[in-house]
Amino acid sequence: MNARANLATARPVGHSRPVGLSIVLMACTIIAGLAIRFVPLGLPALIVKYGGSMLWALMFYWFVSSLLSGSRFLVAGLIAAALTTAVELFKLLHSPALDAFRLTIPGVLFLGRFFSVWDILAYWVAISIGILADRRNSL
Repeated sequence: MNARANLATARPVGHSRPVGLSIVLMACTIIAGLAIRFVPLGLPALIVKYGGSMLWALMFYWFVSSLLSGSRFLVAGLIAAALTTAVELFKLLHSPALDAFRLTIPGVLFLGRFFSVWDILAYWVAISIGILADRRNSL
């Protein structure tokens, strides 16, 4: 009976966010991140830079927490923080092919171009906001 109730509400076991909502959150976050970075909205450079980074990390959190639906939000957040930090640290590695890829739109969106400790902080803040939103909505 419990499994049937979970199917009816589209909620994976052990997770308080419906799958449909996860998809909407990821899509809206991606759209907002692309808009901040690529649409001339007249926003201050700081908002464009760190807003885009924060939305990228938040999307990563939505994705990881959806994949790990049976886990606590904090566990998913710590994994998302570790992965986004690893991607940032990966920017310290250079090769001609990797640097050429980083100059493309997919390279900029997935890997970024330049290492910044401030980006890591922005990622962690955004992931923390995602965890808090999930915890608040699961009460």
